[in-house]
Amino acid sequence: MTVSPDQIEWPDAARHSAFLAWITPLADSQGLRLDTLAPASADASFRRYFRLATLDGGSRIVMDAPPPQEDVRPFIDIAGRIARAGLHAPAVLAADEAQGFVLLADLGRTPYLAALREASTAQADTLMRDAFKALVQFQGQVDPSGLPAYDDALLRRELALFPEWCVQREFGITWTEAQQGLWTRVCDALVASALAQPTVAVHRDWMPRNLMLSEPNPGILDFQDAVRGPVTYDVASMLRDAFISWDEEREIDWTVRYWERARRAGLPVNEDFGEYWRQVEWMGLQRHLKVLGIFCRLKHRDGKPAYSADLPRFFAYATKVAMRYAPLKPLLPLIEPMQDAKVAVGYTF
Repeated sequence: MTVSPDQIEWPDAARHSAFLAWITPLADSQGLRLDTLAPASADASFRRYFRLATLDGGSRIVMDAPPPQEDVRPFIDIAGRIARAGLHAPAVLAADEAQGFVLLADLGRTPYLAALREASTAQADTLMRDAFKALVQFQGQVDPSGLPAYDDALLRRELALFPEWCVQREFGITWTEAQQGLWTRVCDALVASALAQPTVAVHRDWMPRNLMLSEPNPGILDFQDAVRGPVTYDVASMLRDAFISWDEEREIDWTVRYWERARRAGLPVNEDFGEYWRQVEWMGLQRHLKVLGIFCRLKHRDGKPAYSADLPRFFAYATKVAMRYAPLKPLLPLIEPMQDAKVAVGYTF
């Protein structure tokens, strides 16, 4: 069996040859139909994914993660931790860690994002509750030992993406010394809030695009950047996503249900839900500012402009939170010039 040359484009002949040398011997041992290899998906990194059929009527996923841009070892490590926690990550069936090729079990073709966009209110509730139930298990049972710390330096590196790529590169704005001072105040507040929280295993992108509709539900993807960090981070990721938004009543309902389950499971969430909700919102703002920077970097550095279409969603998230809390209010005049609508006066706590 041969791989159809029309299905896959390769950056160079050497990479293609290395892939064929790796995948061809697996055809017999894994029952692969190499002639069915076809693109499955790509993401914001240099990784890409292929799907191919098996002789028994199933399918498998191949990850192509070219070094030195990508390192598959964290993915393989975290996949094992998730499996040992009793959750549904793709099993690693074969791997060449040095060359960045991995053969994976296939979790299906329906991402949570697609399912949620088509779901009724009741169906969306079921899906979101499944996701938060799994998150409690992830936070409580995935071993965080040895994972990188979501520390002061990492939080600030992420925040720095916003002024560099969004403010300067996307909008051509240069802040004055006074404006830079406002930015520093906001960053200090967000970092202090994050570092004051208890830490657990953090997926870092626990969101509908990285969860799959599967049995058991959900399947979990894109976990290779997991860290040990604030207990609110993945909750904020799921609630205020890059590609789908919810009204605040539903956000709070899902969060209360998560919070109650987390407390029963012994997770270190704040006993006061009001304070916990503030932590979620502030953690979410740190993420929103980071993502604004990343989406602009994808456009200007990596030639992937599609992500910038969702900048208004993240500006809306950031504005809502900054309007609500007095220590974050200095952010409002900084982001106002980058939005079509003026920022109205908000209430603060």
